[in-house]
Amino acid sequence: MREISSSITFEIRAGETVPMNIARSTRLTVSCGAVWVTRSDDTEDYWLEPGHTLRLRRGERLWLSVEGGPEARVAFAVPARAHVRALDWLVRLGDRLGLRLRDGWRTV
Repeated sequence: MREISSSITFEIRAGETVPMNIARSTRLTVSCGAVWVTRSDDTEDYWLEPGHTLRLRRGERLWLSVEGGPEARVAFAVPARAHVRALDWLVRLGDRLGLRLRDGWRTV
């Protein structure tokens, strides 16, 4: 079972079922082909076409398969951690106020 803990894009071939374990909350986006998604703790299955997204919870399991085409491309996007976003916001606010918070800091 593949574990998703960072942002990644990959392809799924027709006839392949890919089991996944979601280590961090993330967003699944389909960019090519149609994908059938079965989630743990959910009675519904999801049919996602290109451009559709699905928010995923930490700890849930997924089973992905391709429907109606030779392959599909999916992307998992893990949001930046809240404390990193808050720190970036604080530095930008300091810049607007004329404070020199960036000295010795490197934003990656």
